[in-house]
Amino acid sequence: MTEGLEALTTAALGLALDAASLRQRAIAANIANHATEGYVPVTVDFASQMEDARRALETRGTVDTASLSAVRVELQPMLDANGRPAKVQLDAQMADMAENAVQYQALVRALSRHFSILNSAATDGKR
Repeated sequence: MTEGLEALTTAALGLALDAASLRQRAIAANIANHATEGYVPVTVDFASQMEDARRALETRGTVDTASLSAVRVELQPMLDANGRPAKVQLDAQMADMAENAVQYQALVRALSRHFSILNSAATDGKR
């Protein structure tokens, strides 16, 4: 069964919003605990977690919501080159937080426009 583009767009934007939200919480935790002895900073690597969806696109020429639903957005420890917990750099974390906030706003705007288009299609179809 072929899924509609609207379902795929909604699923992709929702997944990206989930990742951005989790990333914001991870950055906030890193900032809050930067001076805590033994704290292991965390990160979200959304790009590498999208690998299955990318492979589906390369092999089948399409991505479906099942490929996207298999993606699990999770926290990962931030480790240095030696495999030890990385030191939290406050300036880098603040820059990451600002960048993530802009990305989140863009994703919310995109999802809002997507739903607006779907609403317009549904209401104009009634005429």
